[in-house]
Amino acid sequence: MEEKSVDVLTPGPDESAIDERRYTGPSTGIERNLAEVLADVMGVERVSVDSHFFDDLGANSLVMAHFCARVRKRTDLPSASMKDIYRHPTIRSLATGLADAAPTPAEPPVPVSAEVVPPAGTVRYALCGALQFLLFLGYSFLAGLVADRGYAWVSAGSDVIGIYLRSFVFGGVGFVGLCTFPIVAKWLLIGRWKSREFPVWGLTYLRFWTIKVLIHANPMIFFVGNPLYVLYLRALGARIGKGVTILSRNVPVCTDLLTIGAGTVIRKDSFFLCYRAHAGRIRTGRVTLGRDVFIGEKTVLDIDTSMGDGAQLGHTSTLYSGQVVPDGQRRHGSPAQLTEHDYLRIGPAKCGTLRRAGFGLLTVLQLFFLYVPLAVGGAYMLVTLVPALHNRLGPGALGLTSPDLYIDALILSFVLFFGFVVVGLAVLFTVPRLLNLAVKPDKVYPLYGFHYSIHRAIGRMTNIKFFTWLFGDSSYIVPYMRGLGYDLSRVEQTGSNFGTEVQHESPYLCSVGSGTMVADGLSIINADFSSTSFRVSRASIGAHNFLGNNIAYPSEAKTGENCLLATKVMIPLDGEVREGVGLLGSPCFEIPRSVERDSRFDHLRTGDELRRNLAAKNRYNIRSMILFLLVRWLHFFVLTMLGLANVDLYDSYGHVLIAVFLVLSLGFTAVYFVLVERGIAAFRALRPQLCSIYDPYFWWHERLWKVPDKYLNVFNGTPFKNVIWRMLGVRLGSRVFDDGCYLTERTLTTIGSDCTLNAGSKIQCHSQEDGTFKSDRSTIGAGCTLGVGAHVHYGVTMGDGAVLAPDSFLMKGEEVPQHARWGGNPATEMRDAPDHPEALTQKA
Repeated sequence: MEEKSVDVLTPGPDESAIDERRYTGPSTGIERNLAEVLADVMGVERVSVDSHFFDDLGANSLVMAHFCARVRKRTDLPSASMKDIYRHPTIRSLATGLADAAPTPAEPPVPVSAEVVPPAGTVRYALCGALQFLLFLGYSFLAGLVADRGYAWVSAGSDVIGIYLRSFVFGGVGFVGLCTFPIVAKWLLIGRWKSREFPVWGLTYLRFWTIKVLIHANPMIFFVGNPLYVLYLRALGARIGKGVTILSRNVPVCTDLLTIGAGTVIRKDSFFLCYRAHAGRIRTGRVTLGRDVFIGEKTVLDIDTSMGDGAQLGHTSTLYSGQVVPDGQRRHGSPAQLTEHDYLRIGPAKCGTLRRAGFGLLTVLQLFFLYVPLAVGGAYMLVTLVPALHNRLGPGALGLTSPDLYIDALILSFVLFFGFVVVGLAVLFTVPRLLNLAVKPDKVYPLYGFHYSIHRAIGRMTNIKFFTWLFGDSSYIVPYMRGLGYDLSRVEQTGSNFGTEVQHESPYLCSVGSGTMVADGLSIINADFSSTSFRVSRASIGAHNFLGNNIAYPSEAKTGENCLLATKVMIPLDGEVREGVGLLGSPCFEIPRSVERDSRFDHLRTGDELRRNLAAKNRYNIRSMILFLLVRWLHFFVLTMLGLANVDLYDSYGHVLIAVFLVLSLGFTAVYFVLVERGIAAFRALRPQLCSIYDPYFWWHERLWKVPDKYLNVFNGTPFKNVIWRMLGVRLGSRVFDDGCYLTERTLTTIGSDCTLNAGSKIQCHSQEDGTFKSDRSTIGAGCTLGVGAHVHYGVTMGDGAVLAPDSFLMKGEEVPQHARWGGNPATEMRDAPDHPEALTQKA
């Protein structure tokens, strides 16, 4: 695919927008200096101090980000942020606003401590990786040994009943062992977690990593939203009261430091890990929640935070280290600030201890009598009781050199994989619809009952990521979403109406207006929860909206038509309905809906031009979808072939072969998808782009997003993830600690040595705004730290040793100086390191 190089950093303004007859000269020194800087950034001779940055001068947020960076470098000017730009959109108003906010000259500057931590040596880094690999081998060997003994015992059953009973016993014991092993390991290796600090890549970190991996691999993760999950966290040492409901799959690691009072609700996609990484060290700390606390969706609770009884934290919000929310107080934003809005909008229902215990018991019975026996003995019973299958697939039936092995793997993988696609779609379009008849909108139901089970089943089935990855970023996502139950009104097809990552509580109560486009990472919150009840209600997104990345959209959102909802924005739930504006930040504030530069490709989205472009995009997307299926199927075929070879050689090598299969499967998966991604890119690096979504380059770029990458999570916190990032084209320094960062455009990303990347952080080197696609390089200097859930946009530069606080959004084009501390949404300079309470006062 031929790449076009476009200078996206310094676009020239529309000269016609600068009207000489409206020129107003500066009247003060600060106005003159600001005007000179802006004129230099925009490449014009002069700018009027009364001209609107966006409406009159035709600038955009990227240009103004560079303007702010230039201003911060001037010692004769006060610091400016993007929030200042939107609040004061002319030179004159900006000069007044900055002068009012600036400290008096007699006040000494606020010191910014530059913490110097000696980086880990390469030897210790390599040794830690070697020990991690040995631990994985040991765990695989143990799993193979247990599976070998269990398989031999189950296969001794004489008939179907005997095999079922043996599968029930062995599966039950094995499941209990899998669940309790991490608990026992935690108490043996760690004991009780305490607030402390230790360097990464050392022996203490190795113990920490081992427990973290075991906890995340525990099957109990599937019981999130179930009372059994609360019991699991208690067994790990967490202090959790009665009636607590936890819906987030982000499992806390340092559980002894977690305290949750009775009746508290924690919504999904929230982080309360009780640890974080900072400057090459792991810091553990307490998270304390009182009784009847409410934690919204997509929130981050940093270490050493607490909330009093009845306190609330809204969606897309953060508590920084040291923040304390008093009893009954409501807060939202990043960092959290006072609000009057009540996020707990549902009344209680009868849901006592007996109901919770009964729900947990029913789950256990269903698991042990149905799912576990089928998982353990189902395949064996099928192969054993069907003579044709036993003759073809039984031990010793095939040889490694026999063509039958590969033919059987080909047929079996093809039937299973494409059968899943066809049958899965048929089930998704029918079964959830029938189940939905039992759940009425706006009716309050008690938790842990029949209706709650139905609601969870609908959510699990209709949120299968495989199909959104298949159909997303194409015209075919629209009929898929409609098939799920979305109300999409009269669709104005663009070929990119939805991205590949969209989730919901109930698809049957999701409405999206005509002409609306969604980038990626949208979570529609159309269910409310208390500690005893739940309710589903309709969430409606207005017409002609554009939604950026990583947005939680609640059912009572105060947004109407023609809105631009920026990346990571907190959707407002109070005040008037916003229409015809853009919204940015948490809490949000208004920005221009669009600027002239973003409408340069609008002529491609109307009339005959649109029909031709859309038809061409559809043809390209069909090829991408076919490639997606073939890539996934070929991967499944190789794993099936390895599995059949494993069965064939089982009598000779036993449990050793099972361990080898686990290791080879993981290694093959990583190398295979790396080669697929680099092959699609022709083993070349991406280059910055500014183009229409109907440019063939964009279609090719979308194809890269379809390559599976969830396997990367297995390597979090190990040196092996750095190896994979380099194989994928990331310019990566030495000894980077990556605890779960995600990079969208690998070859546009540069990360310096000894950086610390926390769980849930993201570096996104692109944006799509309506019909315009933009991408640029982002550079993270040596020794930088990205906090938990932090989001870095394109065209960003972070100087060496800089720190970005948890859940912050670093906007496109920002330049963070060396050793600076930035935080917030959007991120601005902070007075001190974001792990101290005094950091909560930001320069704005």
